[in-house]
Amino acid sequence: MDQELVVMEIICNAGEARSLCYQALRQSREKDFDGAEQTLSQAKECLNKAHLTQTQLIEEDQGEGKVSMTLVMVHAQDHLMTTILAQEMATEMVALHKQISHKG
Repeated sequence: MDQELVVMEIICNAGEARSLCYQALRQSREKDFDGAEQTLSQAKECLNKAHLTQTQLIEEDQGEGKVSMTLVMVHAQDHLMTTILAQEMATEMVALHKQISHKG
């Protein structure tokens, strides 16, 4: 497995997911809740791809240090973890926007 390509795959998929999460938030502010839900679904797909790639790295490493830990690898992990958090928060915020909109 080419580590550089794997790392870039994690970064690209996580970055796309994060962008989609913020797009979903904008859509929900504009009361486009169906669009926001679809966009969050797309973000989840990107996150799943990034997470699958991370899982493959973990399996390859087998807890034995076979995969070298570089700064760019740490950077990719940071992207993935912060995007997972962004996705969870965006999902909650879209639900809140929807709830507030229906009360008003």
